[in-house]
Amino acid sequence: MTTRTAAERRADAAAVHRARFAECPSHRVMERISDKWVALVFRALAAGPLRHAELARAIPGTRQKVLTETLRRLERDGLVSRTVTAGVPARVDYALTPLGGTLLPVFDAVSAWADAHMHEVDAAQAEFEATTAARPHRRQDTGTGSAASVGWSA
Repeated sequence: MTTRTAAERRADAAAVHRARFAECPSHRVMERISDKWVALVFRALAAGPLRHAELARAIPGTRQKVLTETLRRLERDGLVSRTVTAGVPARVDYALTPLGGTLLPVFDAVSAWADAHMHEVDAAQAEFEATTAARPHRRQDTGTGSAASVGWSA
């Protein structure tokens, strides 16, 4: 049996962790809904179907390409439906699917939490910035592995 270095064992453990993490249902859902445009699309579609241009107006600051990509990902995941109605020009409507509708309470809960606690987060950030600005910072490890390679600066 060959002896493995600590770095090799850490690399193997990290690979196993990444594989487990990639399959975790919670991680997969968060990966899909954590994009800022997703929450805004859900908010806009909560009241009912909208055309692409109506969605673009309902979500200020989004670019057409970003909105289209977001809608395609949500459609692929079964959270948004796309309906094309023949005509000149063709009408395309987007709506939350029944599955997508089940996520609305999640977005509502996050919004309620943010309304109730964001001032505390802001205060914590300000306190952190004030205290870390006054304390010494750890230098980056140069990779030599020696204790002397890590120092403190003012």
